[in-house]
Amino acid sequence: MPKEARPSTGEQAKQHALTQLRQAILLGEMAPAQRLVENELAEQFGVTRASIRAALIDLAAEGLVERIRNRGSRVRVVTVEEAVAITECRMVLEGLCAAKAAVAASDEQLTELADLGAAMTKAVADGEPVTYSELNHELHDRIRECSGQQTAVELLERLNAQLVRHRFQLALRPGRPQHSLNEHLSMIEAIRDRDPQAAEVAVRAHLTSVIEALRD
Repeated sequence: MPKEARPSTGEQAKQHALTQLRQAILLGEMAPAQRLVENELAEQFGVTRASIRAALIDLAAEGLVERIRNRGSRVRVVTVEEAVAITECRMVLEGLCAAKAAVAASDEQLTELADLGAAMTKAVADGEPVTYSELNHELHDRIRECSGQQTAVELLERLNAQLVRHRFQLALRPGRPQHSLNEHLSMIEAIRDRDPQAAEVAVRAHLTSVIEALRD
């Protein structure tokens, strides 16, 4: 968005700052524990300090930012134990979404899941962990979309945002993509077989493996 076109005040300005800050945190452009100085951010995004402050409050509610009394804000550090606790919650919600997807997905959506599985298999064979990580994220997104369970989807979006750094680190760990590939293929197979119980079991098995990897 060109600087001259940016709204400097009001709700639009806050939303502009919120979107830019959230994206910077999720992409790793702002590191955990990095201080978020309102004056600097206001200048960077062409909005007022009030707009930045309002955006930081929203990001704190999402669990991405930590506001420290009399010291301002910083990017929140998610510990391993917090990441495990979040993943335990994901296990329940993702399992629900997979079970729903096994019943509700269209034939076209099932084909898309199969295509993603094939692309993930190729990424592992080609030794491309970053590509695999992106496809992994897309697969989970697609399963949630197929489920039609919007409440679970919204809760998962908030939980997953806090795990971006841990997820990326896991993806780059030697041998991890090869280990998780079969877990993802099992999820896809169960959903395509329209077996909700098997789909939920496959997701829980996968996320149990994620928890074990986080603790290693």
